[in-house]
Amino acid sequence: MTRAVVCTPMRVEQAALRSARMDVVRTGIGPRRSAAAAARLPDGPMVIAGVGGGLAPEVRPGDVVVADEVRGPGTSVAVPSAPLLAGALRRLGLTVHMGPIVSADHVVSGRERLELARSGALAVDMESSQLAKSGTPLAVIRAIVDTADHPLLRPGTLGRGVASLRALRATVPVLEQWTAATGPREVLLASPRSFCAGVGRAIDIVERALRRYGAPVYVRRQIVHNTHVVRDLQERGAVFVEEVDEVPEGSTLVFAAHGIAPSVRRAAEDRQLSVIDATCPLVTKVHNEVRRYSGRGDTVFLIGHADHEEVEGTVGESPDHVVVVEDAAAARKVLPRDAERVAYTMQTTLAADEAEEIAAILRERFPALTAPRKDDICYATTNRQRAMRAVASAVDLMLVVGSPNSSNSRRLAEVAEREGVRAHLVDDRGEVDLDWLAGTARVGITAGASAPPHLVEEVVRCLGGLGPLTITESRLMEENVTFTLPREVL
Repeated sequence: MTRAVVCTPMRVEQAALRSARMDVVRTGIGPRRSAAAAARLPDGPMVIAGVGGGLAPEVRPGDVVVADEVRGPGTSVAVPSAPLLAGALRRLGLTVHMGPIVSADHVVSGRERLELARSGALAVDMESSQLAKSGTPLAVIRAIVDTADHPLLRPGTLGRGVASLRALRATVPVLEQWTAATGPREVLLASPRSFCAGVGRAIDIVERALRRYGAPVYVRRQIVHNTHVVRDLQERGAVFVEEVDEVPEGSTLVFAAHGIAPSVRRAAEDRQLSVIDATCPLVTKVHNEVRRYSGRGDTVFLIGHADHEEVEGTVGESPDHVVVVEDAAAARKVLPRDAERVAYTMQTTLAADEAEEIAAILRERFPALTAPRKDDICYATTNRQRAMRAVASAVDLMLVVGSPNSSNSRRLAEVAEREGVRAHLVDDRGEVDLDWLAGTARVGITAGASAPPHLVEEVVRCLGGLGPLTITESRLMEENVTFTLPREVL
């Protein structure tokens, strides 16, 4: 890949970026000089950086705008890697906005500035559209000097200019990281990945409830463990609460996919709530096992994480009979009331290898131990772990898309690390660290069962903004599992 070039219109901007380990070129002010400079520049990674004017009301002097699109007269150039750059700058502590930057051939003010803001653009300059090239790694940033409330030709411009140049100078380490991350690479997509049948069913239940009963529809805890799913449903009218007593009497309440203790169901009945149960049928299976085992007097070893909502709900089926076993060390120490009357179940979202290690210890210690008739770890968790393993051996870096409170997503990252590959759990594209990508030629990507598929597509699109991509789908198996919906939403 050709050495990156940083294009700055003014000498003072060039000076602000002079510490960058890149070629910093002054291209001149305005579209004519920029067009002439563009004709002389080599093909390869390009950073367009300088000061600019803010358009959107939330953009203030001293803020940094990262372009995901550069607009000019009759032109538009997408900047796919913008979320990676914006995320890195935010982690640096800067106030960053991401969106379109528009180029004009003169300083805009007054009504014209308002019209540009209405177009959705966040900032304006006079050079970027002439310099930006499609089909090559591109980054565009503007540190804001003036806004509608703080016009350019007013007292205070000098101070705002100093603040914007200071912000511009602060971006240098991230611009270097972006440059180091550019280059061709291969992406291997593990499949299956993303939504499973239980997650899709739970989300569908909330969406149908909103259409049928109208907002608000209350949901106890997160319907599934993903921040993007929760935010989207909140915008549609779902209200997420921690406990039943926060729900107004007579309202509609959805129980999340992770399952609930019987005491929660009784509390909902006491408040005369219209309940819709979105518990995953595979979690319900574990609840049924606990009721069956405890009903005959067994001590039930529940292999799982005590602080997970699924485990909390399962324990609630028979608190006096269920003992949570979190790891191998606990399995070696746990003591039942009667070693001849013991059984075990599992949290459905565990790493299969770790869960089996714990179960093997329990079976060795307690020969009378009753096992579930079918595996408790759900098909989706197992399939995603197997698919990820098939990819991990062939890549330098594994990205797992999922929220940090998603157990199955966290297990994917842990399993990848046990396979000997660098692995990181990211909630979305903005959390992908540019440093991870420097010198990384092959990247594997998967997603937890609660992560929407479009988040993976967005990560891939961002990587494509850093250089040519070869994308391969590693399809290990097909999933065709479906679950019926509760009658309340049919």
